[in-house]
Amino acid sequence: MRGNAFEARVKADGGAELLRLTHALLGGGPAPAPASRHVPDLAARGPEARTRRTAEALREAAGREAWTLLDHPMLALDVAGSPAYLEPDAVVVAPDGTWTVVEIKSFPMIDGAADPAKVGAAARQSAVYVLALEGLAEAVPTARVRDRVLLVCPRDFSNLPTAAPVDVRKQLSVTRRQLTRLTRVPDLLAALPEGTVLDPALPAEELRSAVAAVPAAYAPECLSACELAFHCRASARSGDEVTALGRAVRGELGGLATVGAVLAAAHGETGDPADPAVAALRRAHRLRGEALGGTRTGGALPWAAPRARTAPDDARAGEAA
Repeated sequence: MRGNAFEARVKADGGAELLRLTHALLGGGPAPAPASRHVPDLAARGPEARTRRTAEALREAAGREAWTLLDHPMLALDVAGSPAYLEPDAVVVAPDGTWTVVEIKSFPMIDGAADPAKVGAAARQSAVYVLALEGLAEAVPTARVRDRVLLVCPRDFSNLPTAAPVDVRKQLSVTRRQLTRLTRVPDLLAALPEGTVLDPALPAEELRSAVAAVPAAYAPECLSACELAFHCRASARSGDEVTALGRAVRGELGGLATVGAVLAAAHGETGDPADPAVAALRRAHRLRGEALGGTRTGGALPWAAPRARTAPDDARAGEAA
């Protein structure tokens, strides 16, 4: 794959080019020389062991006062009371003690600029890595995690690397706020029926019942991010929930939570006429009825008046006959 080949090129020769770019754009001490470059071995069995090995390598690098490249380290971040294991492309430790997250992407920087949407996605991804690193840096007095990450991309239309620092302070604050608002996993588990077990080895019917015991707020966007999205979509559809239509629709409908309630409100059977959502539904239903009624009775709608036949049209009709 092009992305893997590009990443291998960026990290070739002990990360010489990557460290050069980091020093040139972010500083961090004397320029990296071959004798001052270190790439520790981070191999270990399992995510927990890899996380411990990464923490050990970071502590060693902090006392070395040299350039250290951690290739695919393993970090842990507490998410709602449960560890989430993260694997950034690289982390660079500079001689001055600063830690920098490096994100390597295969989309190009053309004339020094890249696709803003892709850069934004990379910034949000990197901000999570920065948060995880900050937890490790608390135990290392000389360490400081940068709030600017290094985004490395192909330059123009070549396979040569170029880079740019990306400020992720905004993404950091948003992510922190989102994490603090999450319901903790122990609290979620306490709300489950006693004896609920989520074990993939269970028979399909038992596992389906166990998953159904966990409340879900489905949205179509879940399909691109969650393996259980199809299960939740089926549940939302079988429950007649408007969430299956998307968050935007759900937000516009206010307290109308099911498709049946929406249709009843539109037909005037239920709902408060003063409710803006109910009023909008009834108006839309009335307009639809007028439009379809005009079509059924043969009445010409103003925007669909029959076009008068011209002489060339008559001639073409005769030729076709």
